[in-house]
Amino acid sequence: MSAEQRPIVLASRASQLAQIQTNIVLDALKSAFPDRAFGTSFMSTQGDKNQSQALYLLGGKSLWTKELEVALLEGEVDLLVHSLKDVPTTLPEGCALGAILEREHGEDSLVVKKGYTVDGKAVHTLDDLPVGAVIGTSSVRRVAQLKRRYPGLVFKDVRGNLNTRFAKLDDPNGPYTALILAKAGLVRLGFGDRVTSDVVAPTLFHAVGQGALGVEIRANDDEARRLCDALTHRPTSWRCLAERACLRVLEGGCSVPVGVHSELAAPPPGDVVRGAGALRLVGTITALDGQRHVEREIEGEVSSPEQAEELGARLARVLIESGGREILDEITKDREQRGGVVQNIGAAVGETASG
Repeated sequence: MSAEQRPIVLASRASQLAQIQTNIVLDALKSAFPDRAFGTSFMSTQGDKNQSQALYLLGGKSLWTKELEVALLEGEVDLLVHSLKDVPTTLPEGCALGAILEREHGEDSLVVKKGYTVDGKAVHTLDDLPVGAVIGTSSVRRVAQLKRRYPGLVFKDVRGNLNTRFAKLDDPNGPYTALILAKAGLVRLGFGDRVTSDVVAPTLFHAVGQGALGVEIRANDDEARRLCDALTHRPTSWRCLAERACLRVLEGGCSVPVGVHSELAAPPPGDVVRGAGALRLVGTITALDGQRHVEREIEGEVSSPEQAEELGARLARVLIESGGREILDEITKDREQRGGVVQNIGAAVGETASG
């Protein structure tokens, strides 16, 4: 390391999962830049400190990022590592999304109580659960979509880190039959063996950015941007940028029942633009009671991040014109009536990085 090069400090939330994810990014940077010095910093955010109130009513995704972004803008740290699904679609002035790493396990998973059976038979999927079974999840996206297909199930909010949630689930006297959790968090924390089965589209469309890690930087930090270029997985980045653009136009955050699915086809033979190809994007908006559901699909050739974002924005407009706006307006009204802080529906929180 030359005398002019300063150590680069990566920061994230202090949760176990956040630290594991930060170390994933740290290892990638050390591999790409063996002569650079890197450090880490971890801090608790407002979202970590409030473990009792339902996320649907809590306010904004900034609950998970605000304290970190203050440190970033003040120059105390240089790179923020996030679960991308927890990052607001509009960042504070002076901040930018520098990298999106390759998506791993974008789907949700069913985790059933240890030893639970139905008529002596093991449970393998949601279809095996009886009427009245209680499903724990902090996501209104999951609740709304699953109510459509499983109206006989009961959904109950559950908070805390994965160890806490598993303790609540496995308590013989506890109310929960099963949990629905983000598979990426389960695998990264070493709990992949607890997955009973995956719950995927069209039963359950995942959250925007789910399964991918994002790195936030100062917008004017050219050195950080250069480092991030070595981290970015372009196909994942374009898919997630399209998803985030759709959500940005809808002004819907994770606590709004917006689900997505995206695929980027391989570029045609001889195409020198790495990552270019046909991008297919599906978006859904579901009423809180699961009774109304708008689902639309769009596909187009993309060869740049800007084209991916435009495709996502177009899908959002199609969803709005197809009845999605009425659903989103009703959700805003519901949250206001229930005492939620509704400064901007696009900054709403509905899931934690681990769940």
